[in-house]
Amino acid sequence: MSEAPRQPATPRALTALVPRVRPYATRLIVAALCLLVAAAVALAFPQVVRRLLDAAFQQHDRALLDNIAIVLVLAFALQGVMNFVQVYLLTSTAERVVAKLREDVFAHLVRLSPGFFTERRTGELTSRLSADLAVLQSLMGTWVSELSRQSLFLIGGVVLLTLTHPRLTTTTLAVVPLVVGTAFFFGRRLRRASTGVQDRIATATAMADETFSQIRTVQSFVREAEETRRYEFLLADVVRAAIARASQRAVLFGLVGFIAFTGVVAVLWQGGRLVLEGALTPGALVSFLLYAITVAAAVGSLASLFGSYQEAIGAAQRVFELLETTPTVAEPARPLALSQPVRGAVALEGVRFRYAPELPEVLQDVSIRLAPGEVVALVGPSGAGKTTVASLISRFWDVTDGRITLDGSDVRTLSLGTLRGSVGLVPQEPALFSGTVRENIAYARPDASEADVLAAARAAHATEFIDRLPTGLDTLVGERGVKLSGGQRQRIALARVFLKDPAVVVLDEATSSLDNESERLVEQAMEELLRGRTTLIIAHRLRTVRRADRVLVLEHGRIVEEGTHDELVDAEGIYSRLYRAELRD
Repeated sequence: MSEAPRQPATPRALTALVPRVRPYATRLIVAALCLLVAAAVALAFPQVVRRLLDAAFQQHDRALLDNIAIVLVLAFALQGVMNFVQVYLLTSTAERVVAKLREDVFAHLVRLSPGFFTERRTGELTSRLSADLAVLQSLMGTWVSELSRQSLFLIGGVVLLTLTHPRLTTTTLAVVPLVVGTAFFFGRRLRRASTGVQDRIATATAMADETFSQIRTVQSFVREAEETRRYEFLLADVVRAAIARASQRAVLFGLVGFIAFTGVVAVLWQGGRLVLEGALTPGALVSFLLYAITVAAAVGSLASLFGSYQEAIGAAQRVFELLETTPTVAEPARPLALSQPVRGAVALEGVRFRYAPELPEVLQDVSIRLAPGEVVALVGPSGAGKTTVASLISRFWDVTDGRITLDGSDVRTLSLGTLRGSVGLVPQEPALFSGTVRENIAYARPDASEADVLAAARAAHATEFIDRLPTGLDTLVGERGVKLSGGQRQRIALARVFLKDPAVVVLDEATSSLDNESERLVEQAMEELLRGRTTLIIAHRLRTVRRADRVLVLEHGRIVEEGTHDELVDAEGIYSRLYRAELRD
């Protein structure tokens, strides 16, 4: 039940860039004009050299020689300015386009459902955002410019060669099919090799990210050396793939250079014979030779650019594969509007669920009703499916069968913003960000005032420890809240839900990992939070559910018992057995 990526065709990956480039059309037109002027100066250079040489060796005209030299200096000054403007415009445009593309990829990823992230490692996705998009940035910043420049040199050079001496032109162009064939043959191999390198980089990045995120576990089991060896092994794999790619690139460049400049030698030899025969002036030969070198260099550059294109296209394909991944949990085409304020009536009606078609059902025909303001506890052994129920209410996954309603409306007909804005989830392990206490509480409502943030912290009994922190609300909590205790993190998570002020609250094992004192403080905060709200308490420790109006027992994906705490204890069923076992412990 995870998102299904579609494999886009190679040209499609590049055409998808067009809408992102279109806003910069004016800048690109100016850059193109500058490129034309710079290329025209470069193509005119051999003709000027021809006149300069003829003036020096045939006409012996000192004044003409001086004028030609001045013209050359001015022309190259103009070319320098045009090159500066063209490179600046193209590079700055590439930076903006890739930044927007990176933003689009990130925005798309954070909207995909959790099922997608269970199958893709975080480090791999980070690599796509950094390494793959860096390749695309290089493609746009330099490749497009060089492709245009070398194409102009090739076309202009061939035309001017033909005008200068058609017979020598035939000799010059004889090497083109050989260069093109070599480029196509090695270009495809380069593409495969580059894709392999990028995939291995993504794997190594994912492994490093995973190790850093579990650094306490790594160090507590004294596995630093082993993790380092794993990373070294992955890096060695990257190096092997990169060396193989470098070999392909070196062979391509070497062959293309040899073929192209062998053609130049052939032109030089044939042109020299024509000069000896008096059919060609030395100046004409030099200008022709410069054009031949220009054409040969252009052909060689285009061949190498084709190799770079093949390398970049693999990265582009992976990036646009992410963009074209369709979420399994999608916004409805025409979302319904809930009555305001939301009452908080929640119902699961004949719900069945499995995480993937090949996996067994986690929930089987589960029906639960929560009236507005009612507190219902869901208990059961580990693996019974309790946390799955919490995820389905917030629609992190869609049910396989049956339906879930909020105030009588199927949650699949509501916008995700409306649904999730009405549900406050407090997980067993609260998710804190690496900012300040204030930022973590205000994450629920970034525009909240100082008074609102303090009121939420006070309601969650969090001010008791916040006031003792070095800078109070402005204290940095560290990555994942590592500078705070489990009870403190949980109270900040509760304060965040207080600030959100949802109609429905889901407490998913909210106190199971806390010590007795922390649990007492968190339970006091939860007493405040649950007042007047529809609440589903998912618990493993049964003493935390006595406040519930009803208790449901879930086992093997089915509701097997229902009643109050006292009724279920007296019933001598599963709940009674679990409760007595907990008392003995």
